[in-house]
Amino acid sequence: MKPAATSPAPGDETKSVPLPQGWRCYMSPEGCRYYVNTGSKETTWERPSAAYGTPVRPPAQRNSLPEGNINLLCSSSSFLSSSPSDVSQKPLSLVSHSLEFVSLFFCIQINCVTFPLPSVTPDQPEQQLLKPNEWSYCDYFWTDKKDPQGTPSVGGFEVLLQKQLKGKQMQKEMAEFVRERIKIEDEYSKNLSKLSQSPLAAQEEGTLGEAWAQLKRSCHDEAEVHLKFSNKLQCEVEKPLLTFRDNFKKELKKYDHHIIDLRKQLASRYAGVEKARKALADRQKDLEVKTQQLDIKHMNKHEEDIKKARRKSTQAGDDLMHNVDLYNRAQSKWFEEMVTTSLELERLEVERVEMIRQNLRQYTTLRHETDMFNQSTVEPVDQLLQSVDPAKDRELWVQEHKTGELRPVDMDI
Repeated sequence: MKPAATSPAPGDETKSVPLPQGWRCYMSPEGCRYYVNTGSKETTWERPSAAYGTPVRPPAQRNSLPEGNINLLCSSSSFLSSSPSDVSQKPLSLVSHSLEFVSLFFCIQINCVTFPLPSVTPDQPEQQLLKPNEWSYCDYFWTDKKDPQGTPSVGGFEVLLQKQLKGKQMQKEMAEFVRERIKIEDEYSKNLSKLSQSPLAAQEEGTLGEAWAQLKRSCHDEAEVHLKFSNKLQCEVEKPLLTFRDNFKKELKKYDHHIIDLRKQLASRYAGVEKARKALADRQKDLEVKTQQLDIKHMNKHEEDIKKARRKSTQAGDDLMHNVDLYNRAQSKWFEEMVTTSLELERLEVERVEMIRQNLRQYTTLRHETDMFNQSTVEPVDQLLQSVDPAKDRELWVQEHKTGELRPVDMDI
């Protein structure tokens, strides 16, 4: 249900004067005009004065418009459809309450949270982003996300939380990957060390024998390099990942519980508003019935009943406004915590990504260092292999193992 802006009736000299700046004229369902100040949210049945921008009716009968729930409109539509003369016959506090709910034309409720309807009037300004051009969490996760597969919708905060939980799981899997690499390095180091002590080809001689012995020593040195790489991976990569993950988990749990509690409180306040709205509707109906039953013979008795019904109806209206106020306070607190918490989750995500990036860079640095150390262990082997000289090896071996230089000759007769 949306009010329609109206134009002054032809020939109406009073209404031919333009409305003061900020005022809009709307038509109730029964064809009666009422006026809304789009800036201050004031409402009145009387046309605002062109001179001062204020309605003719005294300020005491004007009210500021609190945000409400579109479901509450039913309890006030009968007042809005009444003419000013009819309104004068109703309790002033109830008329006041009905005017308070004019703002409900501009709102809609989704899962106990009140949102403005988009583009209701040309004068209504659009909401601005809290952090423009930043795609911040605090601007895009207020309503629920509908699942295309038909499963129950997921709240905006739950979507954010699932993102963080997924990040936590990814971090855990990265730590597991590093741990597996550590195991491989440990096992590789042990096997290299064992291989370096093997007696295979230990009897090789000469310059080739020296190169072979150096190659076996390089296996031992390489084993030490990989063992050191394994230890550094554990201290400088795996441990920081696990430590940050534990702290990250604690932060998420704290925020999750706090927002859930506030949302439960908001739902409770909304239930209170609905209960009070129903009570007001019942009191209004009772008052209308008693008013229709008025007759001359029992004038005094009926007037007393009507007065009592009016008092109860007024009290029900006051109770409704009180519950709406409690609801708005709860929603305001939830809103503030949602903004604060979403920004905190945003900060945690940035920290998580940056921390992982730094640790993975440390991983690559250690890997480069390991390659450099491995290269340094095989450099002496390369040098000795380049100096292998078969002729020299033959000379040295012959000198050491020769059995005689005399060669056989022919026998003489």
